[in-house]
Parts: sequence; C-alpha cells; structure tokens
Amino acid sequence: MTKVSVTAVIFDMDGLMFDTERLARDAWRRAMAEQGYALDDDVYLTAVGRTVEGACGVFVDAFGPDLPIADIEAAKARYLRDMLEPGPPLKPGLLPLLDGLEALRLPLAVASATARAEIERRLAGVSLLRRFDAVVGGDEVARGKPAPDLFLLAAGRLGARPADCLVLEDSEAGVRAAAAAGMAVVMVPDLVEPSPSVRALAEAVLPSLAEALEIVGAHRGARG
Repeated sequence: MTKVSVTAVIFDMDGLMFDTERLARDAWRRAMAEQGYALDDDVYLTAVGRTVEGACGVFVDAFGPDLPIADIEAAKARYLRDMLEPGPPLKPGLLPLLDGLEALRLPLAVASATARAEIERRLAGVSLLRRFDAVVGGDEVARGKPAPDLFLLAAGRLGARPADCLVLEDSEAGVRAAAAAGMAVVMVPDLVEPSPSVRALAEAVLPSLAEALEIVGAHRGARG
C-alpha cells in the first residue's frame, strides 16, 4: 500500500478502545436464553461491528421471524448497561496511543455502530470524551458497517479527506467499511482473527493498540 500523509485518525469503540465485546456477547446470550434461545459464537460473531438494527437482523435471520427480537434487545441493553457501570474497561495501549496522537496534533474521531448518545456516555464515564474532536454513532447514518457511511461522516466532521484518514478497527465489518471509504485501516482483532480477504484490506494486523503509534508516525513521514 502506498502511504499518504495521515491528517486524522478515526477509532472504532467496542472491542477496540473498550474491552466490551465479551460483555455484549454475555448480555445477548442472557437475553436470548430467557426467551428460550441459545446463541452460539457461529451466529453471534457475524453480528460483531454492526449496528443494533443490523445485529437484530442477523439474529432474526438465524432464529426465524418468530424471535421476539425487540424484547431480547431491550433486555440485552439493560444487562449491558449494568455490566459497564461505572465505566467500560479500557483496552491495553489505548491511553499511551491517545497521548502520542495528541502530541502529533492529529484530530481524532470515534465512529461506532453504537448510538451516539451511548458512545458519548461511555466516553464521558472514563473521562475520554474531551479527547475526541468528533463522535459519530450508528443511529446517524442510513447504513452501518460494512458500508462506509460512518467513516465518511466522521471524516467530514473532522474536515479531512477520506484518503488522508487512518482507521483503527477490531472487526471484519469495520475493516471492510474503512476500505470502502477509501481509508487506510489498521486492525487490532478482538474476538475473531481476520479472514485472508480482510487481512488483505488492512495495512497491518496488530496484537494491541500499543503498536499503532509507530504506523501513524510512518504515515506522517510520508508524502504521498
């Protein structure tokens, strides 16, 4: 991949900044079990990175139209909120990475499938909201990941060209969305290792966020 000079960095949230994907999976499983359904990883992992509406669609497709998805999603949301009090657990390397990016004076955004109000609530709960220049939620776009809409809106709010943005993602849907937006993307896998096709879309696949600053620095030294 030919490097361009990065002028903005866009973060996913769940599974990338916050160690929340396992908690979300547990909340979905509990809510499903209460309705008599068993949610296994083969189904759940296909919903990772999608909006709530997209995840609900995955589950209805898997279990059939009689699935009481509205009741299940409402229960899941309650359970997950309780799990995340007083604030979500941070992923290793996040705070040093934010410090390094701020030292480079790069504008930062969060673009997540989660609703914007909930993103802001979670960020504020761990004193991170002020560190981002823009926040984009899944309820603000017509199409969720793997469509590029979230990332394109984030770039617009930062005043950056898509081609000059670097995205940090943990999910396959997110990597595909960033690539569709014409952005460089670095993957830090959480629950699932990337397939060969997704790995090919990513500039790098890293074990943690701790290694990401070096890649951003390499881009900052590039001149197209």
